[in-house]
Amino acid sequence: MGNFESMDLEKSKKAVNAWVLYDWANSAFATTIMGVVLPTYFADYIAKGASVPIWGKVVAIGSLLAALLSPILGAIADFKATKKKFMAFFVILGVISTALLWFVVSPADQTLCIVLYILGTIGFAGSLVFYDSLLPHVSKDDDEMDQISSRGYALGYIGGGLLLLINVLMIFFSGKLLPHLPAAEATAVMMRLSLLSVAVWWAVFSIPIFLRVSEPAALGETSEIGKNVFSVGFNRLGKAFAGIREFKDLFLFLITFFIYSNGIGTIITMAASFASDLQFGMATILGTFLMVQFVAAPFAILFGKLGKKLGNKKAITIALVIYALVAIFGYFMQKEWHMFLLGFGVATVQGGSQALSRSLIGKLMPKSRSAEFYGFFSVSEKFNTVVGPALMAFIAARTGNPRLSIVSLVIFFVAGMIMLRFVNVERGIAQAEAVDAQMVELKQM
Repeated sequence: MGNFESMDLEKSKKAVNAWVLYDWANSAFATTIMGVVLPTYFADYIAKGASVPIWGKVVAIGSLLAALLSPILGAIADFKATKKKFMAFFVILGVISTALLWFVVSPADQTLCIVLYILGTIGFAGSLVFYDSLLPHVSKDDDEMDQISSRGYALGYIGGGLLLLINVLMIFFSGKLLPHLPAAEATAVMMRLSLLSVAVWWAVFSIPIFLRVSEPAALGETSEIGKNVFSVGFNRLGKAFAGIREFKDLFLFLITFFIYSNGIGTIITMAASFASDLQFGMATILGTFLMVQFVAAPFAILFGKLGKKLGNKKAITIALVIYALVAIFGYFMQKEWHMFLLGFGVATVQGGSQALSRSLIGKLMPKSRSAEFYGFFSVSEKFNTVVGPALMAFIAARTGNPRLSIVSLVIFFVAGMIMLRFVNVERGIAQAEAVDAQMVELKQM
């Protein structure tokens, strides 16, 4: 008996390690493509001008499409037990789209760059719906879910930061690596090579999750047997929209998360364009993002422990206070060293706030409907780079002052803090557990 328990424990540990490693894999896209290298390359070589209005719209469109797809796909995946297959499809879409960014070489390729970025974003976001939905299945209990989620974010920051470090060195030493090319052209080549490296990194480190994490069993209803998966998916989505309000605290937290994550997502995706429009140098922008990755990793672990000690709600509230101060400070940025200070503030709360939000959703939802409800979570998460960037683009275009656009994000954090107070976590967890118990009873009849 002891040997079987030991084998199960080892298998469980490998599954957890494989799950958190996907954060390491996909975070390269978040840092290099969404965060710094592609936005900077777009601003300097493709748009060649004020990039915030254009890039804000591009980010918003990609995120909107990803958000609209997520709940439908989540409902289908729960029905057919195809979380891993759907995840694989989106990983492949993201990897191929990212690799093709190598062919974006001049302003004439602006449309190609936009299309590939949008497809890559859909691949990135779509894969996360199914990745997140596996979290409740690889963790033994709610406390472990917080720890695993925080480990994932921490590993993601290290992995994304490590590749970004390699890319930054490639860009900074482009003149020595490509001495036969003019300086600007050598830098452009190395930036394009950095984009290509993300595709390789993402593909290679995604392999373990498909090998070591088991596909959770489907929990389809008897009436759904033999029906078309898309018909079932849309039917389940309709029921989910109608029924999610029965989960009062889950529903309220999804709305709350949607509001405050607009500020978080916008700071992450628009910081490089914002800094470029303030005429900050590439070294400052790349250096800040690199610093953020390595500072954020230990703080993500710290917030996981803080969540265990204070509870998810209080820990998230602390993070939102710091985010609000960061947005206010952004308005007053004048010197390039201010960018590093702002980045440090973001790094202290970025991973922790996202990890605790992800695990809190996992606690409030029935595990039998994890992909379905993580689809709704994904809508909230992906719309955070629709409304926020669109707002920044609108304010920057209307006023000509990007500083006003960043300080406007404070409203998202303040509203999130207020609404979070009304979420009753204990009641929400009890309701989710009761639904799972009822589902088990029905399957046994």
